[in-house]
Amino acid sequence: MASSTGSSMSVKCCPQRCLRSSLIYNNYALKSSVSFVRTNPRAPLRFRVSCAANTETVNKVSAIVRKQLALTEDREVTGETKFSELGADSLDTVEIVMKLEEEFCVTVEEESAQNITTIKEAADLIDSLKK
Repeated sequence: MASSTGSSMSVKCCPQRCLRSSLIYNNYALKSSVSFVRTNPRAPLRFRVSCAANTETVNKVSAIVRKQLALTEDREVTGETKFSELGADSLDTVEIVMKLEEEFCVTVEEESAQNITTIKEAADLIDSLKK
């Protein structure tokens, strides 16, 4: 059992090359891929979890964040981009979450909203709430 500290994320896994698993993030079950990878043959194995958010959702969340923060088209925004890297403060993050709720017709609990730091985390949460 692997778990991160300071958040409510946990993953059940066993040390295999790749394992499909269930990821629990703020009490929402998300599809995930758990893998153990090496960056080069001599490097130790690294534990990596990637959630399977719908690409369409990630793109839509990216577009909403880009619009809310008035970012130019040349500014790169990916799923791994943190809101703080884009210059968003806590008020901007609240406004982004409100816009996501409106756009996707979902309700995000305050506790969950406070833990969203990247585009992908927001998309994963949206996908889990839409089910």
